[in-house]
Amino acid sequence: MANTIPGISRFPCGVLLAQHRIEAVFLNEIRKYPAIKIQRNVVPLSMEIDRNQTQCHDSHAITIKLKKGVREHPEPTTNGGDGAETWKRKYTNVEQSPWCQETIRAKYVIGCDGAHSWTRAQLGFQMEGEQTEYIWGVLGTKLSGVSPNRKMELTGDVIDIIPLTDFPDIRSRCAIHSAESGTIMIIPREDGLVRIYCQLNTVAPGSDGRFDRSRINPDTILEAAQRIIKPYKLEYRYRDWWTVYQASQKRWIDLIWHTLTRLIPSRTAGDAIHTHSPKAGQGMNVSIQDAYNLGWKLALVVKGIANPSILKTYETERRSVAQELIAFDQNYSKLWSSRPKRDMADPSGVSMTDFARAFVKQQLFTSGFGVNYGPNILTAKDSSNGTNGMQDSKGGEASSEVALAKSHQHLASKIMLGQRFPSFKVVNHCDARSWQFARWLRADGFFHIIVFAGDVSQPGQMGRVHTFASEMTTRSHIISSQHQSRLCSDSESFRCEEGIAQLLTIHSAPRQQVEFHDFPPLLRPYDEKLGYDYNRIFVDGESHYEGHGHAYEGYGVDPLKGCAIVVRPDQYVAWIGELEDLQGLEAYFTGILLEPWSPIGNEVKE
Repeated sequence: MANTIPGISRFPCGVLLAQHRIEAVFLNEIRKYPAIKIQRNVVPLSMEIDRNQTQCHDSHAITIKLKKGVREHPEPTTNGGDGAETWKRKYTNVEQSPWCQETIRAKYVIGCDGAHSWTRAQLGFQMEGEQTEYIWGVLGTKLSGVSPNRKMELTGDVIDIIPLTDFPDIRSRCAIHSAESGTIMIIPREDGLVRIYCQLNTVAPGSDGRFDRSRINPDTILEAAQRIIKPYKLEYRYRDWWTVYQASQKRWIDLIWHTLTRLIPSRTAGDAIHTHSPKAGQGMNVSIQDAYNLGWKLALVVKGIANPSILKTYETERRSVAQELIAFDQNYSKLWSSRPKRDMADPSGVSMTDFARAFVKQQLFTSGFGVNYGPNILTAKDSSNGTNGMQDSKGGEASSEVALAKSHQHLASKIMLGQRFPSFKVVNHCDARSWQFARWLRADGFFHIIVFAGDVSQPGQMGRVHTFASEMTTRSHIISSQHQSRLCSDSESFRCEEGIAQLLTIHSAPRQQVEFHDFPPLLRPYDEKLGYDYNRIFVDGESHYEGHGHAYEGYGVDPLKGCAIVVRPDQYVAWIGELEDLQGLEAYFTGILLEPWSPIGNEVKE
């Protein structure tokens, strides 16, 4: 089967990258913004919340004391314990250390501090869930032909290993289910690396439900992998990284989600609110989606642009995703850790058909394309078809605050409200270059209003587009006319007085029959220094080199009449309406934006 679901994304295949490489991408991007500093060797000492001020969003209700320059214990813990106990074991002599202390008063605190979250412990919350009996070992390997002397950008002990094997599919993402010896998963990675997940079915948990990690070493994992991969051979000389884990599925109870998002200005994301086995790639992917879902909303709130009520949607949107993630992972872990069926009459074995189906669903989780948010103030959809979570969910969770505008799903029958905006190839109107349209939906904090202009070679349709633009010009608090090039280079470009949404246009007319300057100025912004922004208008037409993208057909939009669509900063579809429905479009943003806008600071130091 395909490594990636065909058509799920503008990227043709999945790429498996180590966490440190993903972090390097983020760090390089953050360096473009001088005002943002990442401080390391900083440990929180205490967090106090003035609950009398939590309902006042201008107040700095949280006081955090920090210790800077803390040295970590040479052997940090890897298993067990709640956040507070793990924190105590990991850091030594924090209170007595001579490094400086700092007190910060903040409006919001986000705890992205892992499964043993200190933030969660300070709030007095616990995770609910269970530890399984499935124990897995992980070997990070490097194939021969790649220099073992290359310096790896990893922390801790790093040793390259070269697998010596005659297994023919070592460079394919695959699994081997042994009837007697367990299961291994092989994941080829960047720079010739290969990661091997290996079930350790000869290691049993103790009476307390936990296994003795001291009894497991890399040789234990290799011997288990050799038994499973027989009759093929597997050896290595260099080891890059290894670990062992016991699969568990835990999440915060619903009451904690409710309390966290509605009563106090402190929130957590990622492993701090849901833990699961790491083998499906869902840990970092789903956690990044958590953080981004909260991040863009919080950014708009602290800038004084959006109503703080939008933060409540973090609960209604991501809680159900976490619930389905745990349910899926329980089943997925069972499939990986059980033996295959001997025949169709075998009642206890795993069907490979079920395994393949779970593999597809896992890709929907990690990519975010399987998520379907229910109706709320940010997603103007009918509650009768609202779901929250995977596409096959039954029912959905609607927020108590819903959008003021009504959408018309039939105008774009294949662009589903509450789901990720799909991508199809379009052609730049000016230079005829072919692009995946999602390339221009930048993750820059802006909403995007997609104008499906229809067949603008017809005078009546071009007149509709001009009327739309004329009406939108009077709503300058919504539309930003900033040049795309300036958005890429100017770290201070997002200012609330310049609007909250970017306009992009796709028309269906023959490109040679319509000129760039036939479109209204609002759709083709001009900058005195950079000139016209030529990356705002695209055509659903034939490319000289890459064929026809059939975008209108793929989106389910009438190629003659078109429509308008609002896409949220996280690329989820928020509103669909006619080009004439300016009142509906404005009503959508009215429910989100503060009036008047009043940019405010977000931190006071003592």
